[in-house]
Amino acid sequence: MVLSLGACGLVVGALFLVAPHNESDPVRRVAYETSFRQAARVAPYPLLAPQGLDERWRATSVDYQGFDRNQTKWHIGFINPDEKYAAVEQSNGFSDELVRDKGKRGRPIGDRDVAGEQWKAYDGPKYRSLVRVRDGVTTMVTGNATFEDLTVLAASLRPAAA
Repeated sequence: MVLSLGACGLVVGALFLVAPHNESDPVRRVAYETSFRQAARVAPYPLLAPQGLDERWRATSVDYQGFDRNQTKWHIGFINPDEKYAAVEQSNGFSDELVRDKGKRGRPIGDRDVAGEQWKAYDGPKYRSLVRVRDGVTTMVTGNATFEDLTVLAASLRPAAA
């Protein structure tokens, strides 16, 4: 039995040595700009997306759900230059539900200044979040990135150009 295990180990080791290894970045970038412009045309409120972020912020996911105009959802996910996750979430649906779900049950810890505007800050075991509710629309920047990076992302948010 020991000889059989040894033979299997040699085969696995040999396969490991000859198998190709990919050293490239495993994060797949997505271009969110076209989706942003398309969704912004049909959304019942001004969708926001970052403008002027450092190119090292890599968009990794984008989604718009607008089947029910009273509960639309907009999402863009990023990996920041420090390899941390940060996302923009917007909805005109249930604010508390969005904050609880996307913020991974973070607790309110006060306010934080974002480009001269006060956003509510949340901190949890997994994610930190910045949240602003304006005209019935919740905008949330959340992830495991630092509050400083979340603030940079939130400050870069702009509506689609007309």
